[in-house]
Amino acid sequence: MYVGALELDILLGDVRSLKEKRAMVKPVLAELRRYGVSAAETGEQDRYRRSMLGVTMASSAVDHVHEVLDTCERHVAGMPELQLLAVRRRIFGPED
Repeated sequence: MYVGALELDILLGDVRSLKEKRAMVKPVLAELRRYGVSAAETGEQDRYRRSMLGVTMASSAVDHVHEVLDTCERHVAGMPELQLLAVRRRIFGPED
C-alpha cells in the first residue's frame, strides 16, 4: 500500500474576513474530494488571505498516487481566484 500526502500553501484573492475565506475554501475542498482523496484545511486558519490545504490518498499502485496528486495540484493551480504559493508532496510505501 502507498499513501500520498500533498500540502498546498495558497494565497486567496480579494478576501477581507475569515467568513469570506471559508466561503472560498469550502468549494475548493469539495472539488478536490471528487478525485477520491481526503482534503481539509490544515493550517493558516487564523489568517484570512492564506490557507494550507492537506490532500491525502491511499492506493496499491504508486503511479496512481502520483497521477491523482498531480491532478489535484493542477486543479488548484488553475483556479484564478487563488494563487498557489508552494506545494509539498510525500509518498509513503511498504518500506517506510
